Amino acid sequence: MRTIRIHVDAPLASGSEVTLPPQAGEHVARVLRLETGAPVVLFSGHDGMEYDATLASVGKRDVVAAIGAGRAVTNESPLSLTLAQGVARGEKMDLIVQKATELGIAHIVPILTERSEVKLDAARGEKRLAHWRAVAASACEQSGRARVPSIAPAVPLAAWLASLEQGGSLRLALLPEGTTRPSELGAIDAAILAIGPEGGFGERDRAALAAAGFTGLRLGPRILRTETAGLAAIAALQALYGDI
Repeated sequence: MRTIRIHVDAPLASGSEVTLPPQAGEHVARVLRLETGAPVVLFSGHDGMEYDATLASVGKRDVVAAIGAGRAVTNESPLSLTLAQGVARGEKMDLIVQKATELGIAHIVPILTERSEVKLDAARGEKRLAHWRAVAASACEQSGRARVPSIAPAVPLAAWLASLEQGGSLRLALLPEGTTRPSELGAIDAAILAIGPEGGFGERDRAALAAAGFTGLRLGPRILRTETAGLAAIAALQALYGDI
């Protein structure tokens, strides 16, 4: 029987009960048609723990689960990667968030760049952020992760670069003219990976990235779409320095 994993963005503790989020409760009750006593697995996404649970009640409005034994989930990559992704249009961004989560990304920062085609005012930005976080949580449910990657609010590239601490993680920007290949980086345990939007980084973007200490990374002789580039780079880095 397939394990039903459910993300609950709240503290979880053995011996207590929790009401499932409305969307998860509806999915359990109406789509999966689970009944009282059915087993599920719950995780908060913050502490690396997951808990066996059973459905204590399945109502029209609320679904309540009784939380049982907990255990640590140890499938996080030893390579801590931050993806600074130029905001892509529509479902492309959803795909990037979903697959980056499956590949073990630790942090995602949506960035607005010189060639960004997506415009986000405050209200739309908050709505998209909530949506992206839900996409990441769903990907954790599917992939078995118990830590949901953090996703920051969308920010202009210049403001994000100014916020970076001196030193710290290796800084990489995927560029067609980059001269460094993933296999040439040496042993690393953390890195920031910057990916441009549709059309790539503009000249001002590239100058700003270079001034902030970003190394041009090259994957190969072909130009990759934005929804392919970051995922390919994450997979390559995870294979070389992570747990793939």
